[in-house]
Amino acid sequence: MRPPMGPAPGMGGHRGPRSFLTEEEKRNKPKISWSLIKRILRYLKPYSFQFLLVFLALAISAFLGLMPSIVTGKIVDQIVSDNRSMQRLIELLVLAFGILAASQIISVLEQYINSWISQMIIKDMRNQMYNHLQHMSHEFFTKEKQGDIITRMNSDINGVSSVISGTLTSIVSNILTIASSVFYLFYTNWCLALVGIAIIPILILPTRLVGKKRWTLLTKSQEKNDMLNQHIDETLSVSGSMLVKLFTREEKEYDKFKNINKDVTDITVKEQRTGSWFHVFMGLFMQLTPLLIYFAGGYIIMKTSSDLTVGDITVVVSLVNRLNMPVRNILNIQVDFTRSLALFSRIFEYFDKKSSIVTPANPKSVDFKNSCIEFKDVHFAYDRGPKILKGVDFLIPKGKMYAIVGPSGAGKSTVVSLIPRLYDALDGEVRISGVNVKDIDLTELRSNIGMVSQDTYLFNGTIMENLLYAKDNATKDEIEAACKIANIHNFIVSLPYGYHTQVGNRGLKLSGGEKQRISIARVVLKDPEILILDEATSSLDSISESLIQDSLDKLMIGRTSLIIAHRLTTVLAADRIMVLSKGKIIENGTHNQLMKDSVIYRELFETQFRKVLDIENK
Repeated sequence: MRPPMGPAPGMGGHRGPRSFLTEEEKRNKPKISWSLIKRILRYLKPYSFQFLLVFLALAISAFLGLMPSIVTGKIVDQIVSDNRSMQRLIELLVLAFGILAASQIISVLEQYINSWISQMIIKDMRNQMYNHLQHMSHEFFTKEKQGDIITRMNSDINGVSSVISGTLTSIVSNILTIASSVFYLFYTNWCLALVGIAIIPILILPTRLVGKKRWTLLTKSQEKNDMLNQHIDETLSVSGSMLVKLFTREEKEYDKFKNINKDVTDITVKEQRTGSWFHVFMGLFMQLTPLLIYFAGGYIIMKTSSDLTVGDITVVVSLVNRLNMPVRNILNIQVDFTRSLALFSRIFEYFDKKSSIVTPANPKSVDFKNSCIEFKDVHFAYDRGPKILKGVDFLIPKGKMYAIVGPSGAGKSTVVSLIPRLYDALDGEVRISGVNVKDIDLTELRSNIGMVSQDTYLFNGTIMENLLYAKDNATKDEIEAACKIANIHNFIVSLPYGYHTQVGNRGLKLSGGEKQRISIARVVLKDPEILILDEATSSLDSISESLIQDSLDKLMIGRTSLIIAHRLTTVLAADRIMVLSKGKIIENGTHNQLMKDSVIYRELFETQFRKVLDIENK
């Protein structure tokens, strides 16, 4: 039979931290509904046959669990009291050993199947969660904490294993154990059964009350320990200790530490002492329980004509002891059940999040070979906050390269993010070749757009693996050609492992410029019809930038391109420059035209481009 989940709180010095709900758990207690239960059962349904085997094994284990008590009674009656046959004693002992061995084998098989089921369900849920999150909008990942996403993917889904292999089977196992034990108690003798069962609540209910008080004190103790750890962390860290010394706060911090430490000690002592005398009396009462059953049994044998035997009394004592732990666990079912539902609720909360950006049901076809980009009265705000874009209008003819400039925070990156639908416009339309991007298949749209952002990201792997992310069937010649265009090939081949060099987490083994050039090579390898460079050369020094500028010019030939740049050389190479200010494109033209006619562009030139130009000329 599956071992119980642990003693009740307060028993034998055990604190039982799983036996009561915390205040936070009480506040966030999920609402139990049939729809929630059915949703959970859908994950269990594919493994119904395996669950049937588990429950069958638990039933057999519960039945076999009766056998040691029954065999003990037989030994008392047939061997000790009657014929005293050594052969019969050996037979009964062999039978008892065989039953125990069979019980252990069945338990191992049940745990094996149970473990397999729980891991399969975890696999299914994790696959579903990853696939679901992959299709969430970019906005979701900017709003959600990365730690929360990882917690849902790992801790919460892994917790399902304990629900399946622990809570669920423990409930079934405890119910079967109680049912089988109670049945055989009454089958043996209903009077002794009533005596034994009546004693159990007297043993357990007061124990729960003491355990609850200890749990409350333990919670307060943990809060005080957190305060103590925080004080230590703040005052004994490098920066904290220096601040203490500079402001000569050593004595005051020491006094504060002593007071917190005293509170920790006092409440811990109180928590450990709680119920000490109670457990002395309870322990004594537990020892008296068999005596009460023996007394009642002896009275029945001596004063009545009942066929009750000494062996039967032994069986009753053994079965009453067998009931103690399952009854305690059943009393904690509400806590375990609530925690299990809360775990599933957290997982389902993520499953129920809908992506704000999805592929249209009936996508329209687009000729990306001759694509132009058009913004028509586009408005946008992040999370319904203040508007960033307030009626943006422009048209980039096919094959042309436009640059967009503006003060910091004007919304330049927002404009380019709307083209591949990282976000959707609140009002107005973003069009490619006259088709609203919302009407284009997402995969087709993004497959034809190459974007290099200022926030370069490389996966933890080799340079080759990061390049193949753009085109997984690319040949060696294609990869090297792309890297030559990005002026990174010579650097890569100079490394000890060449293209198989590990870049580290987020590419930390490479410089900013090297990462940026690899990301540019990755876009070159993708060979998109539309090219977006969001300050793509911001991490490059002037030498590296000048080396790849000609290559980028060649790359943009025949491609519709939109560039955000702080480098004058990039701006000057544009067919047209658009000035974004206060959420609108207020001016556009060539560099010379804007220098002549635009006050805002001249200010940008003096504050941004002129400074960079002076640095480059030094």
